[in-house]
Amino acid sequence: MNMNSDKPLRVFVAGLGNMGRSHALAYHNNPGFEIVSLVNRSDVPLPAGLGGYPTRRSFEEAIAELKPDVASINTYSDSHADYAVMALEAGSHVFVEKPLATTVADAERVVAAAKANGRKLVIGYILRHHPSWMRLIDEARKLGGPYVFRMNLNQQSSGPTWETHKALMQTTSPIVDCGVHYLDVMCQITDAKPVEVRGMGLRLTDEIAPAMYNYGHLQVLFDDGSIGWYEAGWGPMMSETAFFVKDVISPKGCVSIVMNEAATKSDDVDAHTKTNMIRVHSSAIGADGKFTSPDRQLSMQDEPGHQELCDREQAFLLKAIREDLDLTRHMDDAVTSLRVCLAADESVRTGKAVKL
Repeated sequence: MNMNSDKPLRVFVAGLGNMGRSHALAYHNNPGFEIVSLVNRSDVPLPAGLGGYPTRRSFEEAIAELKPDVASINTYSDSHADYAVMALEAGSHVFVEKPLATTVADAERVVAAAKANGRKLVIGYILRHHPSWMRLIDEARKLGGPYVFRMNLNQQSSGPTWETHKALMQTTSPIVDCGVHYLDVMCQITDAKPVEVRGMGLRLTDEIAPAMYNYGHLQVLFDDGSIGWYEAGWGPMMSETAFFVKDVISPKGCVSIVMNEAATKSDDVDAHTKTNMIRVHSSAIGADGKFTSPDRQLSMQDEPGHQELCDREQAFLLKAIREDLDLTRHMDDAVTSLRVCLAADESVRTGKAVKL
């Protein structure tokens, strides 16, 4: 399969939920891709532009018959690993939404299949393509560790959003589903290794399985002394107060994402990536006992919205294939962030800290 030509890459998109539809639009709008099929187990309403593509029900049949250059996997988490390995072994490059898998062993199996078959594997860490988050990571790294990471994303959900959350929680807890993003951010800021994870969680509704919880909190310890926490809760009972905390503290100061919460609802998908402003604070104090410099406010106007971020993510996939980018660190980081979140899930269920 020669990927060096300018011929569009033939892609099929499996899973047409919120993210799948957005990624399909990204392929539709990028001349580097040609959608050969959309795959979903049931009929769903499609946005303008996607209505003309052929649709199929079976991932397995689509892979075997179409032999696409790229398989884009946006199904529920428990199918990610099997679908990705099947596509990689059939010779397709793979984009897969996060989390990469529902077990560490499955995640490692996918990475091994990508390496064994010489195919590219890009995991849907959308914040890696966001200029504000890239700036946050850069500013935090300049401060130097050890770090305290304080992060959450709670969503007061109702209607269709709550239905989506309940469907996700059939297989994946909130601290795993969203936590992988923020653990990935922590791991990009500190090059230290996570060594211990603790978690707690609570089921706040009868509308989900007894074995699942819709509120969770994890704590992670790194081998350089850095520590971090992440909190995620979904559902109609969640509070809109301080639902979006993104804060990194070090001995030299702190860098924080500041949101206008008054103007934003916690279940607004664009609010999960928009940052409004980054505040950088230096801890340096002069002889007079006062701070030597005022906080810097980095305005993040004209930020990309959710769809534009998906467009950037798929442009990165195209570049990785065309330019044969080395994705080893990208894949390793995805496994590491998943390992931490799954360890937190294990800690929630056992009541014990997990050593990594």
